[in-house]
Amino acid sequence: MKLKPSVFFVSALWLLAFVQGVVAQSPNDRCGLPKGLQTVVESKYPGTRIVKLSDLNEYDRQLFQEDHAGSCPGLANVDFYGDGKPTFASALTTKSQATYRTKLVLAHQVGMYWEVSTLDKADGPAPVVWGDKPGDYESVYQHKIRATRPVIVFCGYSSWEVLYGWTGNRTVKIWLRD
Repeated sequence: MKLKPSVFFVSALWLLAFVQGVVAQSPNDRCGLPKGLQTVVESKYPGTRIVKLSDLNEYDRQLFQEDHAGSCPGLANVDFYGDGKPTFASALTTKSQATYRTKLVLAHQVGMYWEVSTLDKADGPAPVVWGDKPGDYESVYQHKIRATRPVIVFCGYSSWEVLYGWTGNRTVKIWLRD
């Protein structure tokens, strides 16, 4: 008979651990950077944070969730350089009054270090970022790119969309919508 309380107690502990694990995998965790990269970003871009669903207006949130359900609107893990090394595109933002100031930041792990650079900036409603597959892309200005590696898309749903691709020696930018 003393076995039942022990079984109950052990089961309760396992259930508690399971619930904490599920909570730890909340939607906001999708917007988390690896610990080493988080430290680099905090020192290079103080006062910024990754764009989250709560930063988007209702319409933009709905569009993002339709196309990228379960993803973080401010973070994309994409093999941009085609070398298989961890690479993140992040929309880092600060909110000033009613508008957001957002930087598109690319972080690539090389050995033990992160190479971090700013690709673009945007003011206005919070933009989003995602990775897309290699392929042929054409800009609204008739420029074309044949991407042989995954690309990065930086998008302000209300007005613009920009694509970044790696050519093997430089990053190219084309406007998909302006």
